[in-house]
Amino acid sequence: MAKKRRGRDVNGVIVLDKPQGVSSSDAVQRAKRLFNARKVGHTGALDPLATGVLPLCFGEATKFSQYLLASDKKYAVTVKLGVATDSGDADGQVVETRDVVNVDAGRVESALRFFRGEIDQIPSMFSAIKYQGQPLYKLARKGIEVEREARRVTVYSNELKSFDDDHIQLEIHCSKGTYVRTIVQELGELLECGAHVAALRRTMAGPYEESDLLTFEGLEAVLAQEGTLDSLLLPVSSAVGEFPEVRLSDNTAYYLRQGQPVIVPHAPPSGWVRLAEVVEDDVTRFMGVGEILDDGRVAPRRLVVTPLS
Repeated sequence: MAKKRRGRDVNGVIVLDKPQGVSSSDAVQRAKRLFNARKVGHTGALDPLATGVLPLCFGEATKFSQYLLASDKKYAVTVKLGVATDSGDADGQVVETRDVVNVDAGRVESALRFFRGEIDQIPSMFSAIKYQGQPLYKLARKGIEVEREARRVTVYSNELKSFDDDHIQLEIHCSKGTYVRTIVQELGELLECGAHVAALRRTMAGPYEESDLLTFEGLEAVLAQEGTLDSLLLPVSSAVGEFPEVRLSDNTAYYLRQGQPVIVPHAPPSGWVRLAEVVEDDVTRFMGVGEILDDGRVAPRRLVVTPLS
């Protein structure tokens, strides 16, 4: 007997304000139940400690979650000086305490310059990176440490927003794969007092910002009043909203759907593009994403089953 498929087809994106103390996977399951959706996924986990921007992709939008995973992020970080933990954040076990002496805003500013631009990071043992099929954080909780290769990441900005005795506030804008806790741990060593992340809030992920946020409480209130949450969904195309748009005639769109690269007037010279089929006048339907080939043609890379508005 065929297995019954649970949930309904829902397509789109919501930008959840992930609460503190909730894992990203638990947040996904809660949203899935609220929308009664068949397929939902997040686009880059936030630790239970962290709050803020967690885009959730529903249905056809999950096809484009990889591009959000690869997008830049922004964080607001509260750093506690003088206390180092094994995990680098407030959820970890304290491994060392030191007096915070001879540390002022000027010294912090001087130290922060080492954490800007392209830097090499060794991922934390408390990260979700897998080693022989096991997430590193599970090994770390068993007291096991394995060798990790350094990764090159980019920190576009790392600014001191406030300094208050043994707490500092940072705003960090970085590339994918950047570990804020690692920056904070290494900053604490440079300042010779140790440090850990006391609070972390993601304020941007790719095209999504705090102005897009929805809370679970808000979702539940709308559901109770209207009986549905579909009006809150952002379009699937918003997941690649940072890509330049290429508009296609119905004829060109037909060949693209067959997997054939096509020539499109005024297309960008290179890179990834958002594909939009013109259906009438200035009305378009989202088709997916493509890539500009060396000869200037647009090649399909990821398409939706049915073009979406």
